[in-house]
Amino acid sequence: MRTLFGTDGIRGRANVAPFTPDVLTRLGQAIGSQFMRGDYRHKVIIGKDTRLSGYMVESALAAGLTSVGMDVTQVGPLPTPAIAMLTRSLGMDLGVMISASHNPFEDNGIKLFGPDGFKLSDEIERAIEERLLAPPALVESSALGRMDHLFEAADTYCAFMKASVLPGVNFKGLRIVVDCAHGAAYKVAPRVLQELGAEIIPLAVSPNGRNINEGCGATHPQLMGQTVKETGAHAGIAFDGDADRVVFADETGTVVDGDQIMALIATTLQAQGRLKGAAVVATHMSNLGLETYLAERGLSLIRTSIGDRYVTERMRADGYNVGGEQSGHIILSDYATAGDGLLTALHVLETLATQQKPASQVLQVFKPLPQILRNVRLCPSLLTHPEAEAVVAQARTLLGTTGRLLIRPSGTEQLLRIMAEGSDETTTREVVDAIADALLLCAKQGVA
Repeated sequence: MRTLFGTDGIRGRANVAPFTPDVLTRLGQAIGSQFMRGDYRHKVIIGKDTRLSGYMVESALAAGLTSVGMDVTQVGPLPTPAIAMLTRSLGMDLGVMISASHNPFEDNGIKLFGPDGFKLSDEIERAIEERLLAPPALVESSALGRMDHLFEAADTYCAFMKASVLPGVNFKGLRIVVDCAHGAAYKVAPRVLQELGAEIIPLAVSPNGRNINEGCGATHPQLMGQTVKETGAHAGIAFDGDADRVVFADETGTVVDGDQIMALIATTLQAQGRLKGAAVVATHMSNLGLETYLAERGLSLIRTSIGDRYVTERMRADGYNVGGEQSGHIILSDYATAGDGLLTALHVLETLATQQKPASQVLQVFKPLPQILRNVRLCPSLLTHPEAEAVVAQARTLLGTTGRLLIRPSGTEQLLRIMAEGSDETTTREVVDAIADALLLCAKQGVA
């Protein structure tokens, strides 16, 4: 069982174990040793977002990696998918992204990519954790790793992004609000969109180490939507802190989630004869409305466990090329090995540019069922208490065969997530509130 890795790498409070310099150095040694696979100079690329703690995490990891003989290449702030792409294209043995994604600046995280540019499997993550328990495999002084900086990394990623747009298509005439969450995309996203001809209205592009995701970005898209309305923009896009996900707003400021975007991209590719497997891969969080919409067009929705890594694994196993999460992690495997917010944005804007219709007519693809999500800071073991089990059973009965109920611990935060979906919004909301209230009551009574 993994104890350090969650659904998307390692995440925690900066300067609190395991994100202290001593533990991070040991972690760097364990990760490096896992990928030392032959008699040659091994190379690792390290990127980060804009958090203040990124400097500390990067330095400690690099010390551990070089101590076991790995050469370290630093690239500075870049989106997570850029690190995945560069790991594979530059022939690296390992890619490391330092980011806590949508979390506040006090947190940080580590995402790892193998030489193929894909996130690591559960088995490799368990092996790394086991190495942490053993003495580090330190090399002789003459075999220590070197450190350098790849200054052209951003240029390489931007060129790759622009090359993904269909030949002859540009974004001239489109006015786009671009919210970069004061995060990893704050330079590359505005640059790519401008070079493709769009007029951009930048938001949250002044990181100071402490303002990442603060009232902005994909987790706070209201600012982006409001700015679209105020400026008369054609659409808006908002990234999270490491820019592996994106949400949109149409010209009215209405926010559009990842389910709508997967529907749009899938049916666009279907019309072009480019959708593989006649299916979209998504998690259990995706709306039933998406499943119905796809079925009406002869397409299937294949569901996986929560986490874009599990979506990617299913796509790789069965050859699908469109998948993602409702939160805006979209994986387009014809182009990338990981969710890429900028790549997704470019393909959506490509459709806007070619169809020349209002964004509300393009992005609002299907009518979603009412879906209510509530997060509560409680121990997952409360779910097994008889009183909680009884309320959950009653909720499933109320939702009937046309609804869904999903209760799970968060893989990235200390939360229980309660999600219900049904044809009647009032009933659906009452179901979620009843479960949350029952769990809170059990916790108050000291049940664990």
